[in-house]
Amino acid sequence: MRSLGRCPTHRARGPAVGRGPKRGLAATFQAETVREVAALLGPGVAATLDFEALEVACRREALQLAARLLAQHLNADTSDDTGPWRPCARCGDPARYAGRHAKTFTTALGPLTLTRAYYHCAACAHGFCPRDHALGLTDSALSPAVTRMVGTAAALVSFAEGSELLGTLAGLPVNAKQVERTAEALGQAMAEDERQYVMPVAAAEIAPTLYLGMDGTGVPMRKAEVAGRPGKQADGSAKTREVKLCTVWSAEGRDAEGVPVRDAGSVSYSAAIERAAAKDTDETGSAFARRVEREARRRGFERARRQAVLGDGAPWIWNLAGEAFPAATQIVDRFHAKEHLSGVAKVLYGAPSDLGNAWAAVRHADLDAGHLSQIVAALRAQYRVRRDPAKREAVRKCIGYLWANRRRMRYPAFRAQGLCTSTAVVEAGCKVAIGTRLKRAGMHWTVRGANAIIALRCCKLSGRFEDFWERRAQRCVAA
Repeated sequence: MRSLGRCPTHRARGPAVGRGPKRGLAATFQAETVREVAALLGPGVAATLDFEALEVACRREALQLAARLLAQHLNADTSDDTGPWRPCARCGDPARYAGRHAKTFTTALGPLTLTRAYYHCAACAHGFCPRDHALGLTDSALSPAVTRMVGTAAALVSFAEGSELLGTLAGLPVNAKQVERTAEALGQAMAEDERQYVMPVAAAEIAPTLYLGMDGTGVPMRKAEVAGRPGKQADGSAKTREVKLCTVWSAEGRDAEGVPVRDAGSVSYSAAIERAAAKDTDETGSAFARRVEREARRRGFERARRQAVLGDGAPWIWNLAGEAFPAATQIVDRFHAKEHLSGVAKVLYGAPSDLGNAWAAVRHADLDAGHLSQIVAALRAQYRVRRDPAKREAVRKCIGYLWANRRRMRYPAFRAQGLCTSTAVVEAGCKVAIGTRLKRAGMHWTVRGANAIIALRCCKLSGRFEDFWERRAQRCVAA
């Protein structure tokens, strides 16, 4: 249980768990395993055996045997009965010993029934078993190892698919609803861990240039979560809530054309459905601004020799970047800028249109060359000759977009410095970290549930899953 659950038991007074004759337990397990497998195999010839059925049966028998021996070993130890009274785990008042209570837990070995000392507090009506906390079994019928399996599965696939995988691969009967409850509780714990634990990376591990990207993507919500909120539906209502995503990465490699290439394993994610804008009365930044600052501290963003913030041109991105990272170079994604110009071409010439495509191609080339003044001149010429209000408005907005972001579109200078000018990593993050798991057909979330699974998935994808479990184990020991 200790190695599987990564939650070591407390060392209790008296004949504590695990202090018995370990060699004797191991020898007993080995002998009984050999006997059980021999009985299962029988005298059959290897060529006549159904090997798939045999290996599954042997695995099942070995796990059941291990579960029986482990239960016997743990239940033989009654050192968790420390007397008629002990402080209540909730309120601190004296809690009375009320006998030993049995409970069956789902473990990596299968069902495991444990008897534990039970204490009840009359003051707050709270009952508890000290051994449950020592073994990491508090408030759950799942062992730490199974909880970890559930978290891994739920981070990757739907709750129903996770339940099926646990049954098929591990032989564990965890239904979809239990997967959902466990995964959301685990995700909430990971979200709290992310807020509280910010360990800056060692200076030697910081890349010379670090990129920080921000973006937003909608997630389908339950009706109650979007009631009264304005949205993009025909009637002005909303069906989604926006997840704000922060991504940090390095790109020291270069492709054949000298374009920066994302370094393998360098990408980290942090995201949630939360505000990016702070109110004037707020003493601190918005929830998402604080999230971005935490991720930047973890990755050593401001300690890198060069820092660049990339975005799609949304004002909230640059407002946040200017306040949090004033020394960073700000870059508008070059492909988003080209999409704006292509959008204007479609409005002016219709789609599809050879004239529109040709006009957009020239503007794209001007953008790559850094000729913003020529793009603005071409747009102003269109504004003067057009009489359709919709077309004039599209041109006016594009000019405003280019003017507001002109310092962020110095692409020849950025290329000369060897900087990324694409937010492909950020857009991929929206799909990989959010869309792949939360935007599948038929899914509708609560904010609480979505944020829990987002935290779980970001922790997993950012390579911090093991770190979380290590800290969880340390807290368990400390308590």
